[in-house]
Amino acid sequence: MNTPREQNRPARVSIHDVQQLPLTHQATIPEDYLDSMGHMNVMWYTHLFAHAMGGIFKRIGMNRDYFVNNQAGSFALKQYVDYLIEVRFGEQISIHTRLLGRSSKRVHLMHFMIKDGSDSLASTSEVLLTHIDMRIRRSSPFSAEVAENIDRLLAEHNALHWSAPLSGPIQP
Repeated sequence: MNTPREQNRPARVSIHDVQQLPLTHQATIPEDYLDSMGHMNVMWYTHLFAHAMGGIFKRIGMNRDYFVNNQAGSFALKQYVDYLIEVRFGEQISIHTRLLGRSSKRVHLMHFMIKDGSDSLASTSEVLLTHIDMRIRRSSPFSAEVAENIDRLLAEHNALHWSAPLSGPIQP
């Protein structure tokens, strides 16, 4: 019997395909990340995906200097996390990130968390974020340089032979 969730689950993505994306964060799971069920608590997925966001930001030129010099920032607008398999104490994870699209102010992307040493995708996080002018705390266009960097990486990702397993609820 297929549950509605199983019927709606996107096609599986191969680990090999995911590993071709930029590596944006790696970690070994410490014991204090575990919950009472003995696996990583959901709050730590958000924490690790936030580190991956920093990794992709650096790749597109949105580093600390950029934020300070441009009085800029970024706010998450929507996020959807899919928990696929347990992650436990001592396991190593790698997160790879794929850009999915952009407007003048927003980026749509997906993080893929792999449990290292396995052929298993542990979790995905689909995110829609906006660039912010921190002086007025409102959405603002990306700088020309950052926009070019996003477009360059986005073109690489759009040329991939596989589709990202989008959640559906996030409409950029």
